[in-house]
Amino acid sequence: MHQQMIFVNLPVNDLDASKRFFTDLGYAIDPRFSDENAASVVISDTIVAMLLTKPFYATFTDKEIADAARTSEVLIALSAESREKVDELVDRAISLGGGASGRTQDLGFMYGRAFDDLDGHTWEVVWMEPAASQG
Repeated sequence: MHQQMIFVNLPVNDLDASKRFFTDLGYAIDPRFSDENAASVVISDTIVAMLLTKPFYATFTDKEIADAARTSEVLIALSAESREKVDELVDRAISLGGGASGRTQDLGFMYGRAFDDLDGHTWEVVWMEPAASQG
């Protein structure tokens, strides 16, 4: 069975700064799909964030590009293997210049926090008790 992938395309103001931010978070840049206009950030085997300069991003849409620092255009949610991993990733993102976003959600069986990247895109990081996710 084919495993579907997701490619999240995000407009960025400073490609080099955004590449540093995500590599400092522990993710890799795939050079095969990266150049002066784009960086392919490998989140997992099935998740890739494509960081695109705003002029390059504009070639893919006729719509106005949202200013993610002022408006919310998408909430990107990533799973984490534990509550501690949620805190590690969010705390690291904030220490690298990202912003805290929203408030901590602790429902016992589910725990989540969020950060905004350098351009204001919101990344939610969530852990869920395995038994709870199975019904």
